[in-house]
Amino acid sequence: MSLIPRSNFFDIDRFFDDSWPSLLEPRTGTFFAPRVDIKDVDGHYEITAELPGVAKEDIQVHVKDGILTLEAEARQEEKEEKGGRIIRQERRYGKFLRSFNLGNDVQESDIKASFKDGILTLAAPKLVEKEVERRRIEID
Repeated sequence: MSLIPRSNFFDIDRFFDDSWPSLLEPRTGTFFAPRVDIKDVDGHYEITAELPGVAKEDIQVHVKDGILTLEAEARQEEKEEKGGRIIRQERRYGKFLRSFNLGNDVQESDIKASFKDGILTLAAPKLVEKEVERRRIEID
């Protein structure tokens, strides 16, 4: 399979979440790797990424040198708390970043994206392999 998630420094967050979930509290102002699902569907790969609290205009998806990168930012509302103080804040704010190696079987120029209800969906069409045809060569 192509579409291999690239590890990056920012995925260290996931290592600690998976290993010691109760010890590491989410922090504001840091990078997060969004959770993704990757499916091999007829004729294309489908990538869905959770981007809660992100506006469509704050998402960037780009391809360069065979690497597909998702970038997004969730901004925290700046408001004064009246009549109380925040005791615990678990929602993540900051920059989301995730990259994938596309491999050789993806048609990069035809990747499509849609965004609805906090879910980014990308469809990456597979290259259609031409069958090698056998051709008879006439002998003179």
